Amino acid sequence: MYSTKHGNGERLLVIVQGGDGDADASAALVDELTGDDTFTVLTYDRRGLSRSPVGEGPVTVESLTDDLALLLAIQAKAPVDVLGVSIGALIGLDLAARYPGLVRTLVAYEPPLTQVLDDPEPFVARQEAAEAAFAAGDMQAAMRQFLELTGVDFEDREPDVAIPRPKPERGRNLAFFLTHDAPAARRFRLYLDPLLKDAPPAVVPALGTSSKGRPHGAPAEALARLLGREPAEFQGGHNAHVLRPKAFARKLRELLTAGYH
Repeated sequence: MYSTKHGNGERLLVIVQGGDGDADASAALVDELTGDDTFTVLTYDRRGLSRSPVGEGPVTVESLTDDLALLLAIQAKAPVDVLGVSIGALIGLDLAARYPGLVRTLVAYEPPLTQVLDDPEPFVARQEAAEAAFAAGDMQAAMRQFLELTGVDFEDREPDVAIPRPKPERGRNLAFFLTHDAPAARRFRLYLDPLLKDAPPAVVPALGTSSKGRPHGAPAEALARLLGREPAEFQGGHNAHVLRPKAFARKLRELLTAGYH
């Protein structure tokens, strides 16, 4: 599996990307986080994306988590900090539940964890519609459904942030995500019991200020209630780590270095 490290900080922070994002998807955020000696940032391509092979067996959140656990067994000498975004947050939560010795603090940003919702059906139905549109050959309709589901607003960004230009492998990555990763996220059920105990690792449910009260922000809020705490709030929306990297880095640094209660 392809991975790359950035910076020379004392603490290792791994970013688990959302959607079809690969190791390069949050380059501006990585730059903001590696400006001093606090963090070394590890990013990687999930299986089937960009430079990582598809691997054997079906793609499930659990198999993606096992991939990450193997990568950390190779790359990390101590428990690491984890930022997981969207499906990456599901992977981070599963990692914290099943491999707690690998994680110091997890910031789970807007996980599509429908099992914690009182009524998950509208959320699930919208995602199924996106998957069905892609299966029918209508990529534009599929992406429109996903953008509506996640509330992504490309105008909600810092003034000096330009929309990243798609790389040549974007179409292949999107196809893999919609065929394998999105259904895996929809079917996933987190083993919650270990996370409900007052023990390491620290789990920080998080969402964007623009996502409060909206469907894509509801799972983070519901998970926070289950854990008996308030969710952490970042400026922006579902893609704030890409569109508001300066503010996102400041908040993430605050959570990871000052602690979260």
